[in-house]
Amino acid sequence: MADKDDKNGRFLPGNNSSTGRPKGARTKLGESFLEDLLHAWESQGPAVIQKVIEKRPQDFLKVVASLMPKDLNINVNQIGEMTDEQLIERIRKLDATIQPFLSAHGEDGDNGGDRAQTAH
Repeated sequence: MADKDDKNGRFLPGNNSSTGRPKGARTKLGESFLEDLLHAWESQGPAVIQKVIEKRPQDFLKVVASLMPKDLNINVNQIGEMTDEQLIERIRKLDATIQPFLSAHGEDGDNGGDRAQTAH
């Protein structure tokens, strides 16, 4: 028992026998809170959340903030770091993704949509 003081059983300074909960892991209380929140949503629906927003918006914002990740790294300028080939591939994927929506609305670029043609 070299990690602990023999007299009181406490850990000696500098000893860390446990790394604790992994970063980002929820506590049992946090898990229980989320389960209760889900139960309230399933039984009351969005009406109960709307009531909280109207009557106590600060509490609603606290709940939302508690559910958000603590560390969030977003690189909004990834385009500058991409090669030409990566940019072309990204554009092709975007085009393939939006084409079904455009054609469903008759907006395939031949002015068959519901908008008036604009002069550029």
